[in-house]
Amino acid sequence: MSDWKLFLGNCGDTPRPLRSIPDRPPWREFLPPKQVDSEADEARWQKLQAKARQDPRAVERGSSFRIEKNEDGHSEIVDAVNAAIHLRRPLLVTGNPGSGKTSLAYAIAYELQLGPVLVWPITARSTLKDALYRYDAIARLQDAQIDKAKLELAKLQGQEDTQQLEALKEESSLGDYFQLGSVGTAFLPSHSPRVLLIDEIDKSDLNLPNDLLNLFEEGQFEIPELVRRKGHVPRVTVRTEDDEIEAEIENGKVRCCEFPVVVMTSNGERDFPPAFLRRCLRLRMPDPTPNALHAIVRSHFNRSNLQPPDTQPSDADDWQNAKSRINELIKAFREGNKADRATDQLLNAVYLMTREAKPDDEEWEELRKLLFRRLSEGDR
Repeated sequence: MSDWKLFLGNCGDTPRPLRSIPDRPPWREFLPPKQVDSEADEARWQKLQAKARQDPRAVERGSSFRIEKNEDGHSEIVDAVNAAIHLRRPLLVTGNPGSGKTSLAYAIAYELQLGPVLVWPITARSTLKDALYRYDAIARLQDAQIDKAKLELAKLQGQEDTQQLEALKEESSLGDYFQLGSVGTAFLPSHSPRVLLIDEIDKSDLNLPNDLLNLFEEGQFEIPELVRRKGHVPRVTVRTEDDEIEAEIENGKVRCCEFPVVVMTSNGERDFPPAFLRRCLRLRMPDPTPNALHAIVRSHFNRSNLQPPDTQPSDADDWQNAKSRINELIKAFREGNKADRATDQLLNAVYLMTREAKPDDEEWEELRKLLFRRLSEGDR
């Protein structure tokens, strides 16, 4: 039996580019692949791969992510990600702070080589329209007035000609005033899916999850300002969320070919409508175990003071001491309610403890209390 898993969660190992896309369920068919311009799509993906490699922070975030598996090598996280890819459904990921909800999106993009992660950070004022596209109507009006003034001046000077009219039209191209947002860019037609991170969706307005339903179900959206002009300008080139990479919009409609890998994170601060939940695959990230915390620390601190030395005994003593201190930190980190601290707090403590210039023992005890303050303590 062939392995259905495309994502293995082995993010620190050699990436496994997603070359072969599995068949879609009949009820999740969107734009037929043959309607995607393969040459333009390939050129765009080459640019995206280059951009992904040029972002060291995103690369490190994806490559350092670790998934703890059981004795049989099984992981619910890996299963959920692969099911989402096969079914073309968004993932709703919950879990305690520091459990890796956000990093999961970067891990998927890194391992499957799906380009830079498109991020939509949610606030109480977030609207779907802003995440789909932005239209600068004021700038277009101002430029139109400037163009009109230039024409009037040309008439007065007797310099009006066809070439000048064409130049002015080029200057005020309709697409110059549009930019697709992170969500709009994720739904551009392509033979490979993008990774879209909708971060902390539980902070949104109550209506936002319902606004997403049609987009998730149909895999497309319209830009009304371009739909109204499609008879005069059927194809418009617009900017996207990816710097210096443009896209062509036809008849004012954006329709995906491959549904993006959507990761929506939630801290569990609110309930979502049943209609929204049934369109998602739900995953709860487990709290890191001691073994998982050791793996996380190693992946973030791949330096000599965390690796066994090859030669000098003094180096071996330093390494053993550092290893012992890290074990103590992990034990202290997990004391009491494990869900009341974030993994970032442990990483901060390990960083300070492994520097050449570090606090002495007396200072360290007080500093550790500060770094490991429970999230529920607030500012106390």
